[in-house]
Amino acid sequence: MVEMGDRQKKVSRPVNVGGVTIGGGAPVSVQSMCTTDTRNVEATLAQIWELSLAGCELVRLAVPDEEAARALKEITSRSPLPVVADIHFDHRLAIAAIRSGAHKIRINPGNMKDPRGLARTVAEARDHGIPIRVGINAGSLGRREIGPAGVTAEVLARAALDACRQLEALDFHDIVLSAKASSPLLMIETYRLLSEQSPYPLHLGVTEAGRGNQGIIRSAVGIGSLLAEGIGDTIRVSLTADPVEEVQAAYAILGALSLRQRGPVLISCPTCGRTEVPLIEVAEEVGRRLSRIDFPLRVAVMGCVVNGPGEAREADVGIAGGRDSFVLFRKGEVIRKVKADQAVDALMEEIDRLLEEQQSGG
Repeated sequence: MVEMGDRQKKVSRPVNVGGVTIGGGAPVSVQSMCTTDTRNVEATLAQIWELSLAGCELVRLAVPDEEAARALKEITSRSPLPVVADIHFDHRLAIAAIRSGAHKIRINPGNMKDPRGLARTVAEARDHGIPIRVGINAGSLGRREIGPAGVTAEVLARAALDACRQLEALDFHDIVLSAKASSPLLMIETYRLLSEQSPYPLHLGVTEAGRGNQGIIRSAVGIGSLLAEGIGDTIRVSLTADPVEEVQAAYAILGALSLRQRGPVLISCPTCGRTEVPLIEVAEEVGRRLSRIDFPLRVAVMGCVVNGPGEAREADVGIAGGRDSFVLFRKGEVIRKVKADQAVDALMEEIDRLLEEQQSGG
């Protein structure tokens, strides 16, 4: 895994979550949330390990009751990732989660109606040296917070900042801030305001983004737009899917912006009337085989032997199709010609040679 790019970004206050730094100029970290019942310790740990292998760096767990809070003790002791406890309404669950070893808690202070309970939660977090994520959603705002114009970016940002002030009044500043919305445009406008008005690291996400391509596109628009502006310190892609898909989508967004890359990036051109090889099938096969590699590479599958190597010269290695054949190339320079039915094997062999060279320093 590598960090890429040298773009200007706002440097927020650093926050440490179980050894992972959020903000302070640290690389944008990738989060997800388990779909398991937290009370089922073994199932939850199994999913956390899956997420860890996919590149996830922090994992959030729902804590709906005391049994779930108690289960955190064993989960946090065996988890390969820092664990964030997701708490709603009940400060007693927040305190129990902290005492069970949570590395961060996520709360909405506006939902904790007992001021003394909030104060106790903050004191417990301070005593255990863990941060608090102030998590506000457009759908969680009360009637008093929503003005005559409805939920606007100004309304959502003000609610998030007011929640931070509740913690600041208790002399607590180890805060990560989020203010998500299901509308990418509303989310973008809100985080722009927060970036201008808050020193805290920002957790980006389009909440309730949806499933499949629609969810990924909505998340990419919202998260990607802000990251391109230098806004955001940690991200979660919220999909109605296996959370491993959230992590994969997150790295795709970061890779598209040259911020971070995990594993290969596959470049492939759209087909056209000049294509004389089964490009779609070839690209799909290459994509499947690349899934076993975690080294950052740029691999190209191009349909035109005339223009392909030049158009994909930024790729470390690639193939470009001609009539019943492909050419194999590195950095735009053709190495040799191969038969169409041998092209994928030849490409993967060349990738193996390239990886050996890079690992040996050659």
